[in-house]
Amino acid sequence: MKNCQVIFEDGTHRWLAVSRDPARPNFLIDTNEYLVVNGDAAILCDPGGTEIFPSVFSAISAHMNPASISALFASHQDPDIISSLALWLEFNPSLKCHVSWLWGSFIPHFGGDGETFVAIPDAGATIPLGNLDLQAIPAHYLHSSGNHNLYDAKARVLFSGDIGAALLPPDEGGLYVTDFDRHIRRAELFHRRWMGSNEAKNDWCDRVGNMQIDMLCPQHGAIYRGEDVARFIQWFRDLKVGVLEV
Repeated sequence: MKNCQVIFEDGTHRWLAVSRDPARPNFLIDTNEYLVVNGDAAILCDPGGTEIFPSVFSAISAHMNPASISALFASHQDPDIISSLALWLEFNPSLKCHVSWLWGSFIPHFGGDGETFVAIPDAGATIPLGNLDLQAIPAHYLHSSGNHNLYDAKARVLFSGDIGAALLPPDEGGLYVTDFDRHIRRAELFHRRWMGSNEAKNDWCDRVGNMQIDMLCPQHGAIYRGEDVARFIQWFRDLKVGVLEV
């Protein structure tokens, strides 16, 4: 089962990671979900697919009241990102879902209506959470054509979606990257295949390279901390992507 762990805490401002599930069926890609809490308000990043909704909901409920979740953030449109939307709306019909404008007529196939979605423009947007402002950061074509990361300047945490993802075997189930060189080998094929544009990749590296980031939190795999954040950005900059040799 999944479990919920605090990865940042400063008073009532917290980030929680709903980490990977070692008992998941082997036909499902494993995912992380992240919850940003500020006082009495919370936003859940990439809440996951329908199949894992019970384990995500249970993990959050064991740590806090899920009724405090007022919004969802969907980095893009994939089913492992947001196909649980209808179940979250069944729990709380007033939930808002922040997502790129590009997917505003596609994601409603998973649930919701015109009142559910808050469109994020291509250039990004500010997403208020109580008295805290989060930033939706453009990450288009990495891998989705309408794609954003979520940045918390106060916590210095970047939720990076599929950027930084690694598909790890069961015996590498730790929450954090501990051996960068070993870990990045698990990330290389994923990034070469799923990231569609070297120009977009370099633009992202320029943008986030100038940001203060203590933790880079991908949707798959382990969290990069400290110097490994800059190491990942440089590795990604040097990687050739978007070319498939067949």
